[in-house]
Amino acid sequence: MNKSVSPPIKLAEPLAYRMRPRTIAEFVGQEEIVGEGTPLRAAIESDQLRSVILAGPPGTGKTTLARIIAETTDATFVQLNAVTSGVKELKAVCEEATRMKEAFGTRTLLFVDEIHRFNTSQQDALLPYAESGTITLIGATTQNPYFDVNQALVSRSRVCLLKPLEVDQVLAILRRALEDGRGYGGKVKVSDDALRHLATVSNGDARVALNALELAVLTAGKKVTLEQAQKLFAERHQRYDKTGEDHYNIISAFIKSMRGSDPDAALLWLFTMLGSGEDPRFLFRRMAIFASEDVGNADPRAVQIVVSAWQAFELVGLPEGEFFLAHACVYLAQAPKSNAVTRAMCAVKAALREAPSVEVPNHLRNAPLKGMAEQGYGKGYQYPHDLPGAVAKETYFPLGMVHRNFYEPSDRGFEVEVRERMAHIRELIRP
Repeated sequence: MNKSVSPPIKLAEPLAYRMRPRTIAEFVGQEEIVGEGTPLRAAIESDQLRSVILAGPPGTGKTTLARIIAETTDATFVQLNAVTSGVKELKAVCEEATRMKEAFGTRTLLFVDEIHRFNTSQQDALLPYAESGTITLIGATTQNPYFDVNQALVSRSRVCLLKPLEVDQVLAILRRALEDGRGYGGKVKVSDDALRHLATVSNGDARVALNALELAVLTAGKKVTLEQAQKLFAERHQRYDKTGEDHYNIISAFIKSMRGSDPDAALLWLFTMLGSGEDPRFLFRRMAIFASEDVGNADPRAVQIVVSAWQAFELVGLPEGEFFLAHACVYLAQAPKSNAVTRAMCAVKAALREAPSVEVPNHLRNAPLKGMAEQGYGKGYQYPHDLPGAVAKETYFPLGMVHRNFYEPSDRGFEVEVRERMAHIRELIRP
């Protein structure tokens, strides 16, 4: 009978859990937040921490920092997860914190993981206790706290935005896992190229990198080569949440890249979203809006190109439909840009808000019913097609409103021709 071969290292706890830093000195990355001499580090080391919200992508050290604080503080440390805890647990913690403060003068540090998942009433329940100092709140969130956390809590807390780790920082974490006794204690060899590959595909997420290293060791054994690492992890780990901040950040970068006339960057962001499962129709909607908002009459064909590409996509679908997305994206990025229509819209809306009323002059009114002509409806109207150049010297603005040029064509693309034509026409029609 063949016996199964045990992996070279077999420990009960996952590598990422075992390798969590225990002290601030072991913490890798986020130098701007917890580096030497920073206010947050000084507050942690002196056990004088005030309420703080740690925000950032997964694997950047939010929970690790909270655990380090738990190890260094003399205060009572309590941890809740907003996914599994409700008002009952929250109320019990706050009431016990009040009792301990009144009876013994002790402090309570409350760590709430995924704090953005608490609803409004749950977050509101924390306010009086954080305000009075009964609890020191440590909130962790993968979302933008200015959008997803109660603004009253945000205003009472130091907000720290953690960034994805750099490749060299992830490498340092992986090398420590290979040498440290809590990891592999020098019993496993991973080539430098393989290690860098694992650090790169993790996309700045230390947890993903450690999980990848652990899987590579369990699969390949005590020696891991670049080829083995590439077979296991061929593509970069994509960090993208279609309903979270990543979604808004990347679509913003996509739009700004097209607006900045950089088709290469625009394509990169486009396929980042597409590869992460973004709905192609959402991307077409954004490009259709862009075609009018940012290209406008500088290239009137832009809308036609996007709509045609969208229709072709609906006929073909994915994966070949990627061609139509890329086609529209490149066309918009290289097209001349004009927001003259956008500015005209805003100017008109402002004028309408300021106008006391908008009355149509009699000469612009129709007279379909008997008696209207006698009241002056339509009197004096000049039919442009009966005049040279099909242009009449006429007033088309509401009664009492001063004539204004809302639409000012740019000097780019087709609007150069539009600008000249509009200047000539306005000179003819303005009374």
